[in-house]
Amino acid sequence: MKVLFLIQGWMVAASRYRVLQYIPYLEGRGVEAQVIPYPRSLGENWRFFKSLPYFDIVFLQRKRMASWRLWLLKRKANRIVFDFDDSIMYRNSTAENPISKTRKRRFIRILKASDAVIAGNEYLKKEALKYNPKVEVIPSPIDIERYSQKPYDPKETAVVLGWIGDYGSIHYLEKMRPVFETLGEKYPHVKLKIVCGVFFDCDRIEVIKKHWRSEDEIQDLQSFDIGLMPLMDDPWSWGKCGLKILQYQGVGVPVVCTPVGINWDLVQDGKNGFWAREHQEWIEKLSILIEDVDLRRKMGLKGREKVKEGYSLQKCAPRIHQLLGNLLLE
Repeated sequence: MKVLFLIQGWMVAASRYRVLQYIPYLEGRGVEAQVIPYPRSLGENWRFFKSLPYFDIVFLQRKRMASWRLWLLKRKANRIVFDFDDSIMYRNSTAENPISKTRKRRFIRILKASDAVIAGNEYLKKEALKYNPKVEVIPSPIDIERYSQKPYDPKETAVVLGWIGDYGSIHYLEKMRPVFETLGEKYPHVKLKIVCGVFFDCDRIEVIKKHWRSEDEIQDLQSFDIGLMPLMDDPWSWGKCGLKILQYQGVGVPVVCTPVGINWDLVQDGKNGFWAREHQEWIEKLSILIEDVDLRRKMGLKGREKVKEGYSLQKCAPRIHQLLGNLLLE
């Protein structure tokens, strides 16, 4: 089985977690896999379209194509798999109006042109089923063997509230500034750590600014005592696939999150973390965890078990392999 994977970029989180980490498993089972970023130049496009008949399957990660590209792809590719993990049919949460006719039109076209679709959560599956009957939910998994358990030190007095992500999502966190200011005044030993490429400051809580690096990722996650995933309740957020939460849970860190989209499934309120909506509720839930190190450890361990049950690379890689294999039998 020969599969060509098109990705957004080698360091893009969605590419790393929804394509690149599967490649060793697939190659170990006889799949001849080639991974390339989406072609841009005239020469790259020419080579790409010329190579398509050689592959049994073309796997498209997330990106919608212009109509002429999609037309040519459909003519030359043997089979097409489309994978997406965001509400790409809408504008993101920073837009005044989430509705985009162009995004929706391209979304529908790529779904109708695909032989199989992989959605990152149930909401995305429901949207995709309107235009393609062959949709399977496979989450954005983490390698549980790489995400080792955080060591808990009962003598440690500092408590670190942690957030990891990219510049496109930090606006969710920045909206919670009043929460952090209140907690910083209430608990002098609490710090906020941001692992990203852009940052913001607070007046009454120490902000640790750490630039994301792949080689530091696990260590940074383990430095958190409480993981944060605030969102808005809008169409873009409903499509989020909870990678941050899975990363926190993977190292045994409890989570406080906004209960929208897949967050409902990943975090069971009061068991492996807490839900919070309004600022006051965030302050209350975070205060509970700040004051109780044993509860943090217990919730963190339960979160790690949640990952092992169905959100690990070890669980999802065989499903990807089976989906690709089944497609060749049709």
